[in-house]
Amino acid sequence: MSLRTWIPTLLTAALLPLLAHAAPERQLKSEEGSITVSTLAEGLRHPWALAFLPEGKGMLVTERVGNLRIVSPEGKVGAPLGGVPQVWAEGQGGLLDVMLSPDFKQDRMVYLSYAEQGGEDGKAGTAVGRGRLSSDLAKLEDFTVIFRQQPKLSNGIHFGSRLVFDREGYLFIALGENNQRPTAQDLDKLQGKVVRLLPDGGVPKDNPFVGQANVRPEIWSFGHRNQQGAALNPWTGELWTHEHGPRGGDEINLPQAGKNYGWPLATHGINYSLLPIPEAEGEHVEGMVDPHHVWEKSPAISGMAFYDNPRFKAWDHSVFIGALASQELIRLQLDGDKVVHEERMLGELNARIRDVRVGPDGYLYVLTDAEDGALLKVGLDL
Repeated sequence: MSLRTWIPTLLTAALLPLLAHAAPERQLKSEEGSITVSTLAEGLRHPWALAFLPEGKGMLVTERVGNLRIVSPEGKVGAPLGGVPQVWAEGQGGLLDVMLSPDFKQDRMVYLSYAEQGGEDGKAGTAVGRGRLSSDLAKLEDFTVIFRQQPKLSNGIHFGSRLVFDREGYLFIALGENNQRPTAQDLDKLQGKVVRLLPDGGVPKDNPFVGQANVRPEIWSFGHRNQQGAALNPWTGELWTHEHGPRGGDEINLPQAGKNYGWPLATHGINYSLLPIPEAEGEHVEGMVDPHHVWEKSPAISGMAFYDNPRFKAWDHSVFIGALASQELIRLQLDGDKVVHEERMLGELNARIRDVRVGPDGYLYVLTDAEDGALLKVGLDL
């Protein structure tokens, strides 16, 4: 090799590691001014959720195919962690949500939700378990299943499965109805429910249906469809969830103990065939709670994060929600609990937004749902 060709080759080889972790930036417009979108990491296989590790050690990111990885603050994607349970990665199923224990600094517990098979005719359901993150950040130790959705009825869709801890340390799991509509009203089944558990999977004694015959004691609320967003309102401490409607009728709910949120009897949507939902009685049904907020045209919502960081004042008292079908990031401006304004962002990216979280640094961190998915960092230009 001549010196003329050898020097450029050497320089290219030296630069490749830097180029691999470069963060291409795009300037996009928003109602509150210009925003910068940086691609922090790429090559993630259908990433579904992320959780921030303390002390600046990066983020845990789930890939629906079954991998749990750590992405460094600089965007380096680590190898899959060991000790992760086997998942049923079919249809919408796979490795889904990830959440740190409220006492993570002491117990190092990581909670995962995922689809697992085991029902009749090979059907699946949502499971939740927890394991201890090893000190070398390489594996989950002693992973234990603490919850299984029963019965298992899914052929590959509507697993829901977002995880939230409240201020008292109770674990809420927002579940889908496995596309088995009537089960959302059946209190002897865990489809279409929000359940409330102790951190080890035990049932709190004050759950609303404890002690009732033929009722699952885990249930907190029911009548939900496919809940793919859940978060704790930082100003009120209330749980918020959102769910996919059918064709139309995506909605936000504030699930209260023992309340019925309507599906499939009350809905703003229709079937994908354009025919009415067979069980539907209307948009409002007596004795059932109306949605807190509803989209008549479905954005196909996924992920939810309240903005409670002082970095970007213009986003104060907003809640951010990803949209898969409309390929946007939705910002809802709040006045108390009331939604007073809606903004659509990131539409220029043409990317399905699967999850959104607010980082310790005040930036938004967004996952795009694709075979070559990305982790984006989003902030306002100050």
